Amino acid sequence: MLNAVLDLVLPPSCAGCGAKGASCCARCFTALTGAPARRVPRPAPPGLPDCWAAAPYEGVVRRTIVAYKERGVVSLAGVLAEAVTRTVVAALGHAAEWTGGRFVVGHATEWADGRFAVGQAAEWTGGRFAVVPVPSTRRSVRARGHDPVGRLATLVAARLRGLGLGAVVWAGLGQTRRVADQAGLSSAERGSNLAGSLQVRPAAKAPPAARALLVDDIVTTGATLAEAARALRAHGVVVPLAVTAGATRRRS
Repeated sequence: MLNAVLDLVLPPSCAGCGAKGASCCARCFTALTGAPARRVPRPAPPGLPDCWAAAPYEGVVRRTIVAYKERGVVSLAGVLAEAVTRTVVAALGHAAEWTGGRFVVGHATEWADGRFAVGQAAEWTGGRFAVVPVPSTRRSVRARGHDPVGRLATLVAARLRGLGLGAVVWAGLGQTRRVADQAGLSSAERGSNLAGSLQVRPAAKAPPAARALLVDDIVTTGATLAEAARALRAHGVVVPLAVTAGATRRRS
């Protein structure tokens, strides 16, 4: 709420570069959305789905994600959701470009009557699929004052529905226990730290579909996404794909 009031009083500036006039300028928007790609951590943890990210987690991309996630600049949610949505489409088609206000995809998929028809996207167009946010801890949600990944997943699902895909957001995952701070941990240490830490919440409604797309803000070692996928698979849900806004260049 405080950020919203300040936006009315003070001129907004770009979270990525500081330019006056918008919370994300055109140049930074291009940095966020212009290079979706498969970005799989190396080494990839066991059980990690195919992993795509909108951009490397550095420079203006990192500053924009941090502003949204840690400083509560929720006006950036739409920008990041657009970046993740474009990445989902690129992952489904393995080739995509934004032309005339819509996606035009390459030979791997076709755009017909406002819907994706063939190729990689065909597996996702036969019915509904769940868009599942990686859950934040209650402690972090309280500290930040919002649930950044939950909000992001909701917006991504809405954009995918607008493209004719049967995306339904489902926040069915929850924490089973507290985990240690991940900062500074190796890939193996993160895997051990997170093992068994997520589950489908007992009070959650049944998944809306047997196929799920995982959404998170960033991927580092992939341990969190692998654990989320494990929890969903244990509940009978197939998890072929995980998409994030940023991907670190962390090396083992």
